Order: sequence, then C-alpha cells, then structure tokens
Amino acid sequence: MNLSSSACSDEHPLSQQPTASNQVYLKRQDTFESNVRSYPRRLPFAIQSASGVWITDVEGNRYLDCLSGAGTLALGHNHPLIKDSLIRTLQTDLPLHTLDITTPVKDKFSEFMYHLLSTDTDEYCLQFCGPTGADAIEAAIKLAKKVTGRSAIISFSGGYHGMSHGALSVTGNLSAKAGIEALMGNVQFLPYPNEYRCAFGLPIEQSHQAHTHYFEHFLRDVESGVNKPAAVLLEVIQGEGGVNPAPIKWLQQVRKVTKELGILLIIDEVQTGFCRTGNWFAFEQSGIDPDIIVMSKAIGGGLPLALLGIKKQYDVWQAGNHSGTFRGNQLAMVSGLVTLEYLQQHNIAEQVQTLGQWFIAQLQQLQDSYPQIGHIRGRGLMIGVEMVDPTQPMSTDGSYPADGACASHLQTACFNNGLVIEKGGRYGSVLRFLPPLIISKQELTQALEKFKNALDIACASPPYAP
Repeated sequence: MNLSSSACSDEHPLSQQPTASNQVYLKRQDTFESNVRSYPRRLPFAIQSASGVWITDVEGNRYLDCLSGAGTLALGHNHPLIKDSLIRTLQTDLPLHTLDITTPVKDKFSEFMYHLLSTDTDEYCLQFCGPTGADAIEAAIKLAKKVTGRSAIISFSGGYHGMSHGALSVTGNLSAKAGIEALMGNVQFLPYPNEYRCAFGLPIEQSHQAHTHYFEHFLRDVESGVNKPAAVLLEVIQGEGGVNPAPIKWLQQVRKVTKELGILLIIDEVQTGFCRTGNWFAFEQSGIDPDIIVMSKAIGGGLPLALLGIKKQYDVWQAGNHSGTFRGNQLAMVSGLVTLEYLQQHNIAEQVQTLGQWFIAQLQQLQDSYPQIGHIRGRGLMIGVEMVDPTQPMSTDGSYPADGACASHLQTACFNNGLVIEKGGRYGSVLRFLPPLIISKQELTQALEKFKNALDIACASPPYAP
C-alpha cells in the first residue's frame, strides 16, 4: 500500500478533479474498480443528481429512470419525505449501528411489518438479516433445513436469488456460475412456466397444465431419484429471469402439494414486494400462504435492508444461529417505514395496478407495428418486453427465437434517447421496465414515446429489420 504524499499529490494523473464528462468518470472507474462491475457497461454515464423519476448526468443530460435501482426506489430518487425523515433522525443522536438491539425506530418499523404480514390464520415473526436479499435467501435456506431436518432444495429454471454461495446455487442463470466449483449441493431445478415459450414445447393452453402435473408428479414419484426436499423456493414473478409471472393455478397447486408433503414454501419477494406488482406482495393475488417470505430492495426506502417473514411455528432458531453485523441499519428502517406508510396511505398498490394495465396495453399496440416484439408480460409496474427474430421459424409453442442482440441494441438506443431500462431473461432478450411506483401517467407516456423512438432507430435497418 502506498499512501505517501507523493502518491496523492496533484502530479498524480488520477488526483486531478474530473471534468464534467461521462467518459472521464467512466475511464477513472475502470482504473479504480474490478471487472465485476456491470451496469456502467450498459448504461455508460456518471450520475450527478436525481429527483423523482429523473436522473441527470455530469454533462447535464436528463434520463427518465425506468430501472429505479433494480426496483429498490419505490418512491423514486430523493423523495422529500424520506430526506426529511433521515435528516430529523440524524439530529436525534440515535445510534446508527445497533446490531440487533432494538430502538424506538426499529420498534415502529417492526410493528408495521408484523401487522402487514400476519393474518387471521397465520402469524409471522420477523428476522432481520444482513443488508442484502442474498443474505436473507441464505437464512431462509438454512432455516428450512433446520426445521425439516432435510437438505434438498427445489428451485426453478430462470430464477434469480442472489450471488452469494447458497443463493447462487439456487439461481438458474448459468453464466454467473461459470468457473465456480462446488456450489451448495442437493439443489434440484424444475421448469418454471413461461407465458411465451414452454419448456416442453407445448402451446400455452397446454403448457400450464403440463408444468402443474410435472411438479406434483416429480415430488410424489417414488422413482424420481430425489429425496423429499426441505423447501421449494420460487419467485411469483421472475425478475432477472425475464419478468415471467407464474400462473395462479400453478402457484396454488405448488402450495397445496408442499403442504401435503410437509415441504416449506419459500417465496422470494425481493423485487416483487411492496406494491411493485399491484399488491403488497405478488403472492397475494393467488391467495397462497408462504411459510417464509424473503424481502429486501424497496423495504429499505432506498437504503440496504433485508428481512424474512417466518410463520411462527417454524421459528426454530436458537440465539445467534444466523447473525450479521449490519442487521440493525437504523436509517434504513427510518426510510423504510416512511416508504411503507406512504404506500399504504396513498393506496399506491391500486394506482400501480391501473397504470401497469394501461402501460401494457400501450406496449401491445406498439407490438402490432414491430414484429421484433415477441411478447409483452408482467404485472403492475414490473413489465417485460421480449425481443425476438421473426425471420426465423417458430417453435412448436408458437414462439420465435429470442434475440438478445436486438434487445441490447434497443437498450442502447433507449439510453441515447434519455430512457434507462434494463435487460434480463434468456440471452438477455427481455427489456424490463421497473419505474418508481410514484411515476405519473404523463411520465409513463414520455417513457413510451422514448421507447417508440428507440424502436424506430434500432429496428429500422438490418440485421434487426425483418
């Protein structure tokens, strides 16, 4: 390590104050940071400021943000209620680091969450985890094994649950696993239903029934080759996997079978939770009751926080069985509580449902003019647009081949047109809209116009023009 005065002097090329240029900041970032960074490769700018649904870079360019921190910023950037609450809290001398010792702030936050989760038939307790959703997934897996005394976990193709060792083991994406040997064993992947392309190559009307039958048969079959698992882990709507909503009847059957066989059902609501899909939680629409609910992202109001909601009969932890230094992020509980109260008081779930239906309908109208749009899906303000190659033959399920190159080209065109969106799904072929939940219809209309302009640019010439 060299921190001598000469190393930090004005003569050092990196000690100079950067000019107001995105490329200068990106070049410096390339010097400072590991190759592991990802978003700057697709969104090449340096952010100067942000407010609501808008981002301003260091060159003064403005972007409509339909990524919102991968769904973290439910109330958008720098919401005044959140800023004021954080400032007031900092002025009280509340300790910012309390491990898992309670405070009045934590007590109020916990009371809200306890009443939000618990019902007439199920009482949930809270487990504060480390600051990421991945740590909460790790805790959920460990708890399921501890409750059941079994070790196997059922997960699903296309699922994403984090990048830590156990979370990566139950994640479907293979590229993140490349070169990582000896991941957690006893993980069995099953096919996840998809509204557009079927793992069995079946038309949509037969696909859901086939997935439902296969899931139940697999768990009940004494010749399946897999011992009864401790838990089934799934996202009700796969986010990184391409915004794939699970059919309600399939979810209900998954819950029925897991209950009958004594298998815990873990629902990952890290991205879908807190009104993102038009309900407080995505699982609510199907009427199922998870045994463990994994929560992060929006729950902290933009700051790091992760929780489990655990049915009380499964709270078999002993003190310290799953600990973590930063379980007690007081500022995240402050901003989280402000966010939760705002969502409740302003009936954001219903607004999100209405806006999402309208936005999907507008996108479907665009689909009539752009054959490269293979499928539009999602719920609330969690929407995916799958790009395909319509010049190739259809599959037996009626889908065209996914076109990740077209999606990348379109994402770049959107960015150049002042619209920030992300990709996901197989081959990165799905463009994902995750705007702040407080976005207005007028702002969504602007997003739609920017997206259409990008389509005109990206799909007007070969190889993306049919």
